[in-house]
Amino acid sequence: MTDLARAVPRSILYTPALSLSRVVKALSYDADVYLMDLEDSVPGPAKAEARAICRMALDNATQSTNIAVRINALGTIDSLHDMVMLSAGKATPGFIVMSMVRSPAEVIFLRETFASVGKHPEIYLTIETVEAITDLDNVAAVADGLIFGSADLAATLGVQITWPGMLAARQAMVLASARHGIGCIDTANYRLSEPAVLANEIQCAKDLGFHGKATVHPSELELINSALRPNKGELLAASRITDAVKTAQGGIALLDGSMVGPPFARMAHNTLRSGKAWAARFDRSNS
Repeated sequence: MTDLARAVPRSILYTPALSLSRVVKALSYDADVYLMDLEDSVPGPAKAEARAICRMALDNATQSTNIAVRINALGTIDSLHDMVMLSAGKATPGFIVMSMVRSPAEVIFLRETFASVGKHPEIYLTIETVEAITDLDNVAAVADGLIFGSADLAATLGVQITWPGMLAARQAMVLASARHGIGCIDTANYRLSEPAVLANEIQCAKDLGFHGKATVHPSELELINSALRPNKGELLAASRITDAVKTAQGGIALLDGSMVGPPFARMAHNTLRSGKAWAARFDRSNS
């Protein structure tokens, strides 16, 4: 297992690139990553205009490090136009999110295409195909992060988007992301009128090992951020565990009536490292 030390977003706000004012407004919300969507949320006839809006928003953003763009699936003409648009401009998004990924070769192709023009965005994959799930270890090995795409996967499987129905895919994602030390982001909540559903999804995803959650509505950001961003209590507890095990010379220690040892110290160490990496990139509270 690789220690998680890279900066992983805890909240990703999806906004369709259908209106420049709407995209600019999205940048004002408290999300770790602002994603402009060129894929499902943009109808076919509007995709060319969406690319123009995306390009304008990128060029006029104060900085694009924490902006993401979700492109259309490779093998479509729209994905070619997306890549040309993103590679030609001066400003490059910090993240490119791929859709309908089926093989590691697709990820390598996209990464090498952008590298050929001197651009090196992080590449996150929407995991929403059976092929990606069944070859997830190899797919994750060439990615910077995974985002669960529950809607397309559920449609393919012919099941409802429920926690039991999607559990196997989520578990596979968590295991692959842990093995390769990459980000693991849960799917958006589609039942926007039921806050209790969102709260339950966040807690279950966190318990399973997900690092963040996507959302399509800014009203959900406060709950996602409060649950998934590093907080002082968790970081303090992690620091106390590492100190206790260190004092025990790497052996078993008793802390607040509980036994802690090397596995607990390793987890605490990763919590501190990932929290520090997150703060360095995404924390704007001191800005």
